[in-house]
Amino acid sequence: MQRLAAGDDLALNDIMRRWQERLVAFLVRMTGDHAAAVDLAQETFVRLYQHRTSYMPTAAFAAYLFRIASNLARNHARWKQRHPTVSMDDCESSTPEPATSSSAPDQQMEEGERLKVIEAALAALPPDLREAILLFTYQEMSYAQIAEATHCSPKAVETRIYRARLILKSTLRNLDS
Repeated sequence: MQRLAAGDDLALNDIMRRWQERLVAFLVRMTGDHAAAVDLAQETFVRLYQHRTSYMPTAAFAAYLFRIASNLARNHARWKQRHPTVSMDDCESSTPEPATSSSAPDQQMEEGERLKVIEAALAALPPDLREAILLFTYQEMSYAQIAEATHCSPKAVETRIYRARLILKSTLRNLDS
């Protein structure tokens, strides 16, 4: 990022190569929509480039990048709330996806259903709790880095993660039975 801030525009390519997959994965979990996540990831890199001259390396770059992405995801969620739509996919009958691994079809179906339940439980969390638990669990960020990304204290991050875990535990308690 310091190279980009110094005027080396090709440094953005390196940043995108290094961070794009992690950023998209985070945004998919934040938005629940892969297409929106890809768009938001691209917008994150656009914003990063636009504000390259004002970048101050006071915190970890990951915190800075995920703060931009989190803000965009929150803005996107607010926009979707004000502009509801119905997906064409919801109107059509769903067709099962072909099996790709060597495990038994019933086991694949069970694992797929389990994953859907977990993803739904994550999506149902309040945005601030979902953001904290996703950054901690999937991006392996420290409390301090998450605090920097979310503009709150490390203690608030700890509380958010604790609350998210309690809600998920309560929601998913019947999953293993």
